[in-house]
Amino acid sequence: MPSIQTNGLTKQFGDEIVAVDNLDLTINEGEIFDFLGPNGAGKSTTINLLLDFIRPTKGSATVLGMNAQAEPAAIRDRIGVLPEGYGFDNYLTGREYVEWAIETKAANDDPDEILDIVGILDEADRTAAGYSKGMQQRLAFGMALVDDPELLILDEPSTGLDPNGMQQMRSVIRERAEAGTTVFFSSHILSEVEEVCDRVGVMNDGQLVAMDTIDNLRAEMGGQASLELLPCCTIRSDVIQIYLDN
Repeated sequence: MPSIQTNGLTKQFGDEIVAVDNLDLTINEGEIFDFLGPNGAGKSTTINLLLDFIRPTKGSATVLGMNAQAEPAAIRDRIGVLPEGYGFDNYLTGREYVEWAIETKAANDDPDEILDIVGILDEADRTAAGYSKGMQQRLAFGMALVDDPELLILDEPSTGLDPNGMQQMRSVIRERAEAGTTVFFSSHILSEVEEVCDRVGVMNDGQLVAMDTIDNLRAEMGGQASLELLPCCTIRSDVIQIYLDN
């Protein structure tokens, strides 16, 4: 059973803006899949549709075999989410936030273990609102890991992280996937894709314009190694520029 499947998924805002356009997507259990594309490509909108934060104009989406619009509460019990732009603005400490996430999910995780996994155990008793952006991102990632979710949905997960933080997050993602967790994340950073992903889907102007493994994309394009997405919204699958420079 696929962890995520969409059929003709479409989201239109107003009369002109089509944020997601007829998306057909299948993400398999235990797969690390990345949505790669420029800002405004439709990546976050797709995630919001999967989480039932917004409703589709047409089409359907299933998450862990459940209808995303009919069973959102049941889905959220089994997934971990790191949303884009997550912030902490009250007086709870890092440890208290993790404890709150554990209580909310009725889980039995050790808060210190979670904080150690994401590299902020030494700062656990500081007020999270005073954390740097990178530390807040680590904390939010730790909260997403609570209760060992079957599916991790991460929207721009490396935002604010330094190179060490990025490497640590990639290591955790790989470990969780090896244990059977499906990981679906959006990014515009190619290095994240090359480091951890099994497959990549390239989004632009609301459409999925390419999807394959990095190795297959490399082979198709003749052995160069970087992927360049034009910042405009006119990319089609036949004009994506993929350079796979070894």
